Amino acid sequence: MLTDRASGAKGLLPSLEFLAHTLDEVPLDPGRVTGLQHVDVVVVDATGDLREAMSVCRRVTTHELRCPLLLVAGEASLAALKVTWGFDDWMLPGVSPGELETRLRLVADRAARDASEPTAEVGDLVVDEDSYQVRLRGRPLDLTYKEFELIKAMAGHPNRVFTRELLLQEVWGYDYYGGSRTVDVHVRRLRAKFGPEHEQLIQTVRGVGYKLVHPRPRADAPGDDRDD
Repeated sequence: MLTDRASGAKGLLPSLEFLAHTLDEVPLDPGRVTGLQHVDVVVVDATGDLREAMSVCRRVTTHELRCPLLLVAGEASLAALKVTWGFDDWMLPGVSPGELETRLRLVADRAARDASEPTAEVGDLVVDEDSYQVRLRGRPLDLTYKEFELIKAMAGHPNRVFTRELLLQEVWGYDYYGGSRTVDVHVRRLRAKFGPEHEQLIQTVRGVGYKLVHPRPRADAPGDDRDD
């Protein structure tokens, strides 16, 4: 864990007291990242200096260490988080031991699973999980964290129909209490960032959800059945 908190890692995440992991604490300094070795998961404290936390995250993602990155952020700073930081997941300081253990396990398992397939390509759309970038015809798209996670989920299974409820679970988690219209809003934003020429990459299956499809000439495309 990289943190400058006076109370240390267990002051930031009290649940660590109940887990049996080996923990190393390092100051929140981008220059200290290069000294990390044999690490399974990196945890970055973003409850204080957000600019420094962002620099540390970006240094971790570009360092050859190449391990999953968890961010600890307070509720007041959640709006400032961006996918370009390169973190794999985030959590609040007050997580329970069970949730902390689950998040650590999931990011580690996901990293092992994705190591062999770091990119997904659907036509001209390329989703690169290593760099947390999405490119369309070579043009990088400026996506939020949730937008990236949403397109990543669909890009992993082109032409598969995802219900709104499934996307909520995949992207927002089982404990998310917002309505399914959240998915509609994020899909609409993604289409806008794709542009008119490529917005049909995400198709609406009326009454069910969405699917990401391989592009085809507009002359052969079905009528627009988007309901949002």
